[in-house]
Amino acid sequence: MSSTLLKNFIHGRYVDDSNHEYFDVINPGTGKVIYTVESAGESLLEDAVESAQRGFEVWSQTPAIERARVLQRAATILRERNDELAKLEVLDTGKPWQEAVEVDVQTGSDAIEYFGNLCPSMMGEQQSVGNDFFYTRHEPLGVCFGIGAWNYPLQIACWKAAAALAAGNSMIFKPSEETPRGAAMLAEIFIEAGVPEGVFNVVHGDGVVGNYLVQHPSIAKVSLTGEVGTGKKVMAAAAGTLKNVTMELGGKSPLIVFDDADIDEAVTGAMMGNFYTQGEVCTNGTRVFVHKDCYDTFMERLLERTKNNIVVGDPMEPETNLGALISENHLHKVMAYIELGKEQGATLAFGGERLTPAGCENGYFIGPTIFTDCTDDMRITREEIFGPVMSVLTFETEEEVIQRANNTDYGLAAGIFCQDLRRAHRVIAQLEAGICWINAYANSPVEMPVGGYKQSGIGRENGVEALKSYTQTKSIYVGMDKLEGPF
Repeated sequence: MSSTLLKNFIHGRYVDDSNHEYFDVINPGTGKVIYTVESAGESLLEDAVESAQRGFEVWSQTPAIERARVLQRAATILRERNDELAKLEVLDTGKPWQEAVEVDVQTGSDAIEYFGNLCPSMMGEQQSVGNDFFYTRHEPLGVCFGIGAWNYPLQIACWKAAAALAAGNSMIFKPSEETPRGAAMLAEIFIEAGVPEGVFNVVHGDGVVGNYLVQHPSIAKVSLTGEVGTGKKVMAAAAGTLKNVTMELGGKSPLIVFDDADIDEAVTGAMMGNFYTQGEVCTNGTRVFVHKDCYDTFMERLLERTKNNIVVGDPMEPETNLGALISENHLHKVMAYIELGKEQGATLAFGGERLTPAGCENGYFIGPTIFTDCTDDMRITREEIFGPVMSVLTFETEEEVIQRANNTDYGLAAGIFCQDLRRAHRVIAQLEAGICWINAYANSPVEMPVGGYKQSGIGRENGVEALKSYTQTKSIYVGMDKLEGPF
C-alpha cells in the first residue's frame, strides 16, 4: 500500500479507479494532511459487488470449521500487529495512544475470534408433526454492506465483518472518509489469513458511494454505525429493495448516581462516560443525574480529578489521556454547543476552551468540559454533542429520575451507580435503553449484544444475536406419510 495514496481494495488487492477522484485525510492532532484516498466510482463499485458475489459463492460453501480456522488466524495476525495498527488509528482519529493500544485492535481481534469460534455452532431445529417432521437451516444472506464510523474505525470494521463472515456471507465495507485506513489494513489481514478473494472488499468515498450500494439490488443487508439522521436516510434507501438492516446509532444516555453509591467509583464512571475518546463515543453517559444528598461530594471529587488527572496533549504520547476531536468542523460544532450551554443558563464549572498543546498547536483539542445547574430542556442535555462535554443534573426520587432519564428520543445506553441491589435491578428494568451498566460504564465485551431502543437503532451488534442477524431461516417440511389430497 502506498504511504501517500490509499486505494480501494477489491478481490484481494488494491485497484486503480478510472474515476480519478481523491480526498485527503487529516491528522486531527496536527491539522496536517497525512495521506490521500482514491474515491470509488460507479464502475468500481459494480466491480466490488461482482467480486463479493464470487467471494460469497466460495465462502458460503466453505465448511464452518474451516471458516473458524481462517478467522482465528486473522485474529492472531491482528494481535501480532497490535502496536502498528494502534499507531495508524491514533494518527487517523486523534485518540490517545494509551487507548488505541489497549482497546481498539484488541477488541477487534476479540470479535473475530469470538465469531470464528461460533461458526461450527450454528444449528437448526427439528420437530415432529404427526409422522412427518420439519427442520430448519440458518443460511447466509449473501453480499452484505457495512458502513463504518470514524471514532473506532478498525474495531467497527472487525465487529461487522466478524459476524457477517462467520455466518458465511461476504461483505463490502465503506469506512468513514475521515478514518479509512483501518478497514484497508483489515482487508489485507483477511487475505493473509486465508479468507478468499472478494469476501471482504473495501471501498472509499462519501455518502454518494454509500447510497449507491445501499440501493443496489444485489446487496442483501446493510449494517450502519453512525448518527441518527444518517441512519434514517440509509434505512429509507434500503427499504426500496427490502434489505435487512442493522442500525447502531447515537444517544444521549443517562448515568444515574444514587445517594448510596461509591462516589469515587461513580466519578470514574462519569469521567469514562464523557471524556474517554474525547467524548466521541455513542454510548456516552452525557446526562449525569446525581442525587441531591451526594451532589456536593460528587462534584468536589469530579472537579478535583478532572483538574489533576486529565492530560491533554500529543495523542501519540503515552501519558496523554484526552486527544483531539476528529476534525476542525466537529471542533466548531462542539464549541457551539458549549456556548449554547452558557447562553441557556447552565454554569460552566470546568473547561469549555479550545486548547493548543505543545507540538500540536494546530490540532483540534477541547479540554474536558463540565456544566452544572443544567435542566432537562437545555439543548446540551437533549442533543448529542459527541465531544468531552458533561451535563450534571440533580434529582431527589427514584420515580423522578426514571421519568427524566427516559424523556428522550434516544435509547442507546444507561448506567446506574448504587449499592442497593434491589434498587439497581428495579431501576435498570425501567430504563429505556439497549445497553445498561450497574456500577460500571462503557465496558462492551464482544459476547454482549450492543444496540439501542427508540431512535438509537435497530438490531444488535455482537453476541449470538448478531450472528443470527446475518442469516435467514429456511424451513424444510418432510412428508413421511403418503401424500393424499382432494384431487
